[in-house]
Amino acid sequence: MSEKVSPQIIVLLDDEEMVLISIRSLIELETDYACVPFKSANEALDFVASSNDISLVVSDYLMPEMDGITFLAKVRQMRPDIPRILLTGYADKENAIKAINEVGLFQYIEKPWDNSDLLMIFRN
Repeated sequence: MSEKVSPQIIVLLDDEEMVLISIRSLIELETDYACVPFKSANEALDFVASSNDISLVVSDYLMPEMDGITFLAKVRQMRPDIPRILLTGYADKENAIKAINEVGLFQYIEKPWDNSDLLMIFRN
């Protein structure tokens, strides 16, 4: 009897519902990953702490509860093995450099994103 393998998970945090829907649909239609979306940073952190199948964490930069750099720093403290990506609508190189240095980001992506580029980054 073959053992069922659970899909690897991409955790997605953004306060905009349309971003969550768009990226989740892209991930689930074009990859073998499962996407678990969150609008709350604290709920996402609870999930990261309790799941072993996470392959990637993607976070928006500006959110009401906690900014993306703070969130990704907490993810790094809990699970340093998980790659982290910052997604932002604000083309701010200073924040990107800060995040790369402080949080050990894998990638910095600006909104609006190109779907094929996003998929390549997720697969990498």
